[in-house]
Amino acid sequence: MAKSRINDVPGPRKPEEVRSWELVFPNDANPLGSMFGGRVMAIMDKIAGIAAGRFAGMPVVTASTEAIDFKLPIRVGDRIETVARVVWVGKTSIVVKVGVYAEDPQTCDYVLCTSAHFNFVALDRNGKPTRVPEIIVESDEEKHDYKVAEFVKKQALERRKELG
Repeated sequence: MAKSRINDVPGPRKPEEVRSWELVFPNDANPLGSMFGGRVMAIMDKIAGIAAGRFAGMPVVTASTEAIDFKLPIRVGDRIETVARVVWVGKTSIVVKVGVYAEDPQTCDYVLCTSAHFNFVALDRNGKPTRVPEIIVESDEEKHDYKVAEFVKKQALERRKELG
């Protein structure tokens, strides 16, 4: 894949995926031993931003966090993998699907604990929204994720319009 410069939008791209691992320490958790939701969200936002920025080939900023779902608690001592993948793009925006999986170090059980969609906007050198590459969607999973993200994006725009 060729490197791009800001305002030099390359052709269509395959979805960008970024993965990271962390260990949950006591300072990451509440008195019940569960990881703080805000800490989970910060990790998700960081990894999603890396995926969006790599896909766009330019700086991006978070515009919104959509449909976050805390399914299961993440415990002190768990290893967590955060997986972020670009699933939809518009003219200047990028939607990234993010999942946080916990792995118990004793049993190696691996489960999805938190999921969300993050909406980013690509910026040019002057900090103004700028065009992003088109996304190439081929597999059934990519097509499904694209449709879900399209719905999430539509709902976010409607909510923003209603709130003024």
